Amino acid sequence: MREQLNKGLDSVYSEMVDIRRYLHQYPELSFQEENTPAYIAEFHKKLGHEVKINVGERGVVAILRGSKPGKTIALRADFDGLPIQDEKDVPYKSKVDGAMHACGHDGHTATLLGLAKVFNSMKEQLSGTIVFIHQHAEEYAPGGAIAMIQDGCLDGVDYVFGTHLWATEPLGKIQYRKGPIMAAADRFEVEIHGQGGHGAMPHLTKDAVVIGSQLVTNLQQLVSRRVDPLKAAVLSIGSFEAKNAFNVIADSAKLIGTVRTFDEDIRTKMEQEIKRIVDGTTLAADASATYHYFRGYPAVVNHDEETEVVATIANKVPGVYEVENMTPQMGGEDFAYYLQNVKGSFFFTGARNPEWNVAYPHHHPKFDFDERAMLIAAKTLGHITLHYLVEDE
Repeated sequence: MREQLNKGLDSVYSEMVDIRRYLHQYPELSFQEENTPAYIAEFHKKLGHEVKINVGERGVVAILRGSKPGKTIALRADFDGLPIQDEKDVPYKSKVDGAMHACGHDGHTATLLGLAKVFNSMKEQLSGTIVFIHQHAEEYAPGGAIAMIQDGCLDGVDYVFGTHLWATEPLGKIQYRKGPIMAAADRFEVEIHGQGGHGAMPHLTKDAVVIGSQLVTNLQQLVSRRVDPLKAAVLSIGSFEAKNAFNVIADSAKLIGTVRTFDEDIRTKMEQEIKRIVDGTTLAADASATYHYFRGYPAVVNHDEETEVVATIANKVPGVYEVENMTPQMGGEDFAYYLQNVKGSFFFTGARNPEWNVAYPHHHPKFDFDERAMLIAAKTLGHITLHYLVEDE
């Protein structure tokens, strides 16, 4: 069965590449996906799968039933792009101005569609059901996962698995981890209300830029002085805006930042401590501020037994030369919601071409990945599925 799966995926690899490159040329942003889900649904319908559209608003769920009863395994791929201008010089460069697949979601979709086609040809040998979850809006909270779950995409599912093509890790590497693997990803905004005035008369003002600068510095002490050093947290300011003429002291400034944590207690502490620092800093300057904290995706926490299955099987997958128990990383993923509802695991598939001098990171205008990683990802997900759906495995 494993050899049959491998050969089948090898035979559809060129089609997977074609799908990926087509989707790469026509990206759609989070919560704006229309053509992509239609394309995915049509692909599954041609295979004869049971297809549900508009799941959680824009998601697609396709169901493949084996010839015998058994477990139900869900495999998930996301399909939204990012609001970034594609700067690559390749034939499959994005044709949509201001949008591109800069995180590999086109590859995730192509991987799952290729795997669906091969499994369709093997359905008489399967004992159980495969649910292909094609998710919209992973990139932008609240994300598509939670809405799709509320709409029933996990109904009857016993296990769920997913992978992320990771362009900064070399081709042939699979990374896994039991427990927390990706962080909770939150956002906060602070608007400082000062008192503007002439740049030559600062004594008559409450300078929002100075207050904001002090706030940035003060906030950096939260992780180093308020968080247990044996627990992880990140606080980063991504935007500081107070646009004025050169000779005007700003009466307001806006800061936007992100907080990443694994522990829910630390997550709550950071939310509370930021407010304390904001209130204290503005009070000292006789100013005020408006503070909002927006909780994004929770931490991705893999289940131990299912992650052990991933690690064991990955070592046997053709093309995989290294299986690494990785350290947790601070990126966020709404795959977390699936794992809160069903046992499973999320892992990383290395996608850096060994001949590239520069591997541009995810969300970079020149982002790309080695397409052979899709084949490795498909085989790994496929072998995991066989572990549960083939009686003699």
